[in-house]
Amino acid sequence: MAVDYTVIVVYLAGMLAMGWWGMRRAKSKAEFLVAGRRLGPWMYSGTMAAIVLGGASTIGGVGLGYQYGLSGAWMVFTIGLGLLALSVFFSARIARLKVYTVSEMLDLRYGGRAGVISGVVMWAYTLMLAVTSTIAYATIFDVLFDLNRTVAIIIGGAIVVAYSTLGGMWSITLTDMVQFVVKTIGVLLLLLPIAVVKAGGFGEMKAKLPTEYFDPLGVGGETIFTYVLIYTFGMLIGQDIWQRVFTARSDKVARYGGTVAGTYCLVYAIAGAVIGTAAKVMYPKLPSADAAFATIVKDELPMGVRGLVLAAALAAVMSTSSGALIACATVANNDIWSRLRGAVGKPAGEEHDEVKGNRAFILVMGVAVIVIAIALNDVVEALTVAYNLLVGGLLVPILGGLLWRRGTAPGALAAVVAGGLSVIGLMWWYGILANEPVYYGLLTSLAVYVVVSLATRPTDARVLAAWRERLAGRGAGPGAEQPVAEPAPTPQ
Repeated sequence: MAVDYTVIVVYLAGMLAMGWWGMRRAKSKAEFLVAGRRLGPWMYSGTMAAIVLGGASTIGGVGLGYQYGLSGAWMVFTIGLGLLALSVFFSARIARLKVYTVSEMLDLRYGGRAGVISGVVMWAYTLMLAVTSTIAYATIFDVLFDLNRTVAIIIGGAIVVAYSTLGGMWSITLTDMVQFVVKTIGVLLLLLPIAVVKAGGFGEMKAKLPTEYFDPLGVGGETIFTYVLIYTFGMLIGQDIWQRVFTARSDKVARYGGTVAGTYCLVYAIAGAVIGTAAKVMYPKLPSADAAFATIVKDELPMGVRGLVLAAALAAVMSTSSGALIACATVANNDIWSRLRGAVGKPAGEEHDEVKGNRAFILVMGVAVIVIAIALNDVVEALTVAYNLLVGGLLVPILGGLLWRRGTAPGALAAVVAGGLSVIGLMWWYGILANEPVYYGLLTSLAVYVVVSLATRPTDARVLAAWRERLAGRGAGPGAEQPVAEPAPTPQ
């Protein structure tokens, strides 16, 4: 394993080095939180694909393939569909808003009264997303170094917190680009063909497995519908995803770059399911479906290649973890803390102080994430709670604000509260992993939003006019400021 260890150590050292480099670039709030809003198409596509394809998409996607066959691709496939929908229908408008958070968008659309409540819901979602990603380090480091779970979480989490705190979005963007390349080589170009060959080819796989393993709908229609509701719609409104859209150099980059990333996700979904199906042929009686990825990597790959593929799994976890961490810190600082302390705005001269403040929040949130990850055992339940709150509480007011002129601030606030409380109550009644909470919570949020909006005065015409100006890219929004340092050439 010496060669494999070397590959992993070099990879981790490179992540820290990029964090140090990013620190020298992040001289303004816009540079630190949204990479100066100047990513070109290639870097934007790679980093967007990296953040949405995390440990759940890699280790979990292979596990679903092991359990259900080719239909196990649906979870990751619906993530790709969500990213495609976001990119084609909404990303251009989102990029033109020039904001930092989803809550700022809601304030612009409804007149400045939705921020704190929606910020708390979004903060809870991004916190749990970061926690579940951090827990995944335990699985990977256990395969690599046979480390204790707590030690593995601390090491993996500390590396992500370090480079994220140092350089903010610039560091995360650079590391995500490397992680995208490593994942592509490790999973698509190496693990996929090797797994199929080791399993005897597709003919042997079909001969040894039940026919339902090759049924595209084998996982079940209700499960697919739930995946669409949670992951496809979740991609449309998550702060971690929107914050990447804000990094695009232009609305065209956001649209076309995101479309490329979404298409990549669809391919990645199928690859994971095929790898899991091949693992079922080779190891029909594993104790856990989630062990399929680690088992096939550990037992079937040659020296060096094994290290690269494990680095790919580590890359998948790190990209999601760092993206969720900076999103969590951004929401905590900009949408909750600054509003609670009554800060309306900052003079231009305090821009560098804002960088320090956001850096401090990333550090604090990072430590909190590591502590919670050590204490928490059930990853699936934590992730389900996060997505149920996100979709049940925020989907309707966000999409309603983008699509329905008659939506009002009271309607949006009522929808967030009613949807969020309904989801929490229904999870207590039906169980956290039940499908009903998100179904009924979403319907409750929609009904309350429509009824309250129609029962209250329409949004002020001046607010809507300013909103339309921003959507058209003509308004001067927060974050439209130029970097303090002389800009470097635009990355492509």
